[in-house]
Amino acid sequence: MPHILVVDDDEDILSLLTGFFRKHGHLVTVAANGTAMFQALEAQKIDLVILDVMLQGEDGFSLCRRLRTASKVPVIMLTAMADHTDRIVGLEIGADDYLVKPFDARELLARVKAVLRRTMGAPIGPTSTEIRPILIFGEWRLDVARRELRSADNTLMILSGGEFDLLLAFAEHPQRVLTRDQLLDLARGVSHAAYDRSIDVQVSRLRRKLEFDAKTPSVIRTVRNGGYIFTPTVLRG
Repeated sequence: MPHILVVDDDEDILSLLTGFFRKHGHLVTVAANGTAMFQALEAQKIDLVILDVMLQGEDGFSLCRRLRTASKVPVIMLTAMADHTDRIVGLEIGADDYLVKPFDARELLARVKAVLRRTMGAPIGPTSTEIRPILIFGEWRLDVARRELRSADNTLMILSGGEFDLLLAFAEHPQRVLTRDQLLDLARGVSHAAYDRSIDVQVSRLRRKLEFDAKTPSVIRTVRNGGYIFTPTVLRG
């Protein structure tokens, strides 16, 4: 039974989402601010955080940024702002998905299920995690079963769920030009109604984590009018 943490300072929304997700078979914990959010994360195993942007005190962007420095728990952000800029900012700081208020609770449930399928060990694309559990490229080891990326000295690199899925899509299709649409299908599934700009945002974040100089990328290269290509040779561990 997935455990969801809902962070919002609107009591009506907390009540609505608590009842709705419990009805659909989820455990639910609520928090009205960042302090309560981090206390809940420390005290319990949380599978996904639904985080409102417009909180009193420290806002959701700041909380997501802090969370990403220490945890890879997936985050879906909620906002009353429909501006694409807000959506891009949310993705850049490590959110896995983004939904604008007012929203249909059934759409939020669908997005929660999609993120949980990706982050709780479901196979991504056509490759089974049992067949190819470790992908090795350059100085990096991608553990598919554990959903972990580690450097040569075994340091864990924190990736959001979306970043991991995108990196896995690249590593499963090395040295091949992939369009944005193909990457969306491989990383998130054809049923995911994604904002296609999110691929560019996630690529930018991956470059900052994988590349020595993200301004002149050598691991993930942009192909003009084509998409992206993952250049390293990938070994199967």
